[in-house]
Amino acid sequence: MEVKVLNLSGKETGAKVQLPESVFGVTPSDHAIYLDVKQYLANQRQGTHKSKQRNEIAGSTRKLHKQKGTGGARAGSIKSPLFNGGGRVFGPQPRDYSFKLNKKLKQLARKSALSYKAQENNVLVLDEVNFDTIKTKNYLALINALNVADEKTLLVLPAYNNNVYLSSRNLKKAKVIVASDLNTYDVLNATKLLLTADSVKTLEEAFAK
Repeated sequence: MEVKVLNLSGKETGAKVQLPESVFGVTPSDHAIYLDVKQYLANQRQGTHKSKQRNEIAGSTRKLHKQKGTGGARAGSIKSPLFNGGGRVFGPQPRDYSFKLNKKLKQLARKSALSYKAQENNVLVLDEVNFDTIKTKNYLALINALNVADEKTLLVLPAYNNNVYLSSRNLKKAKVIVASDLNTYDVLNATKLLLTADSVKTLEEAFAK
């Protein structure tokens, strides 16, 4: 699939980039995408939730009242889950939500997400993205020139660029990542995928391994 290369002003440069079929033209696997996104979201969870069970509650262990003759139910401890301030039954405990996925499945998921974007014509290729200063208006001018200011965008750079990253940070719908950090969730979460000519080569090399 051939895509025209644009400059920072949104104008065509006359050059074209071939999106490799091995990355942007695979038959998408929805199940692989589901598992990779599930793993990504699971890894975002801290897992530090905790509630106290009855054996962890501070309180008296004396029997509240005699067993029989009160007309009420039996009660052995103020720490019972039935009472206010008592322990919680089967409450959350600290845990690790992460789980393992095979490398080939994760690669298939990412290639599937990229292929969906290519099929929907939501991939834009830029010649090069670089700013002299760190200013939000620089990045805003870029997405306005590309007519994607009102859409969620994901800019994929071949290497980390501090000026570009910090210029985009205050924009709610804009995100900038390095090609090596590309993940299925970010690709699908964005409406438009912005690539540079060099990042296309980087992705092709990464998925060839």
